[in-house]
Amino acid sequence: MKKHPFKPELLAPAGNFEKLEIAIHYGADAVYFAGKDFSLRNFSGNFSDEELFDAVSYAHKFNVKAYLACNIYSRNKERKAIETFLKKVSKLCPDAIIISDPGIIMLAKKIIPNIEIHLSTQANTTNLSASEFWYDLGIKRVNLARELSLSEIKEVANAAKIETETFIHGAMCVSYSGRCLLSSFLSGRDSNRGLCSHPCRWKYSVVEELRPNEYHSLMEDNRGAYIFNSKDLCMIEHIPELIDANITSLKIEGRMKGINYLASVVKTYREAIDTYIDSPETYQTNPNWIDELYQVFHREYCTGFYFDQPEEQHPNYNNIHRGKIHSFIGKVIKHCANQYYEVGIRNKICKSDTVEVLSPSGRPKKSKVIELLDINKESIESAHPNTSAILKLEVLCQPNDIIRKL
Repeated sequence: MKKHPFKPELLAPAGNFEKLEIAIHYGADAVYFAGKDFSLRNFSGNFSDEELFDAVSYAHKFNVKAYLACNIYSRNKERKAIETFLKKVSKLCPDAIIISDPGIIMLAKKIIPNIEIHLSTQANTTNLSASEFWYDLGIKRVNLARELSLSEIKEVANAAKIETETFIHGAMCVSYSGRCLLSSFLSGRDSNRGLCSHPCRWKYSVVEELRPNEYHSLMEDNRGAYIFNSKDLCMIEHIPELIDANITSLKIEGRMKGINYLASVVKTYREAIDTYIDSPETYQTNPNWIDELYQVFHREYCTGFYFDQPEEQHPNYNNIHRGKIHSFIGKVIKHCANQYYEVGIRNKICKSDTVEVLSPSGRPKKSKVIELLDINKESIESAHPNTSAILKLEVLCQPNDIIRKL
């Protein structure tokens, strides 16, 4: 069976060190993360200076590339602080730094000329000429604007010398390439500096000037109107089209998402990509992949702008969230003995529960909780969030496997 000649990178988010470990455990080729300052996800936890060194080392230990985000639009007063940060980056030796601000690009080229620069989607690169412009400035890769169709992306990927990267899964922003001022005006938090309060997810109503206490929903729905609330992107059913477009890197959104979400999404896209690469002629979308992605907390899925289908770009008017929100039990910390495993508990579990274990390969494995012990190996009837417990299971596990309640 002839393999596909081109294999794209699977790029996963890492909002903190635990998420970094999970992304790598479930098969990411590369991870992106940030320090405490100068990125667009200030509420995702992020990494201290010391943790940044550990993160890069950990990724490289598993032959995974590490990309560091510095993608805010900076202000004059931050110039010295950014110069200091870039000098630290020179010692970190990440595989690339993600930037959107031309001023920071200029500083990076001077201070860390040996480190690749990847252009953030915030720079809203929408055409081949712009891609060539950035390539001539020494940019290695461009994350193309989410407003592009797959045919437009393919044209850039095939004609430009620059590497290309696109989002394939996760939350989408209602604004032009994520450059939004709603949060700044409505809550005083600048989304272009990592402080977005997500007013696009708020409920809105119409009020008539002379009737200030009469709120009229914009939809015939008692939940209100979510006129800016975009759907979530999901391209799991279009892996062949993405790979055949010769996109260098397929990127998952979600530095602020939890490890349960990250495990499911990375594992699913890893399996889909590998399956198509190994046997493009016989490839079919596995229904189990779709089922897995519907397990995690998400808004209504869509294919965004990829196929020029207007209905796919409509807001998520009803704001309904889907997925098994409370099924996540915890993460395997270590193998104790035989079939006993120490688990970091995130939601309550009882001795009588049935669970499933999500490992990097294969279908989730179903198991009874045969025994439930506290950390001192005393029998207990239930374990509660933010504790550790020892579970005896019927199946084999490994550290960083995710456990969910059935």
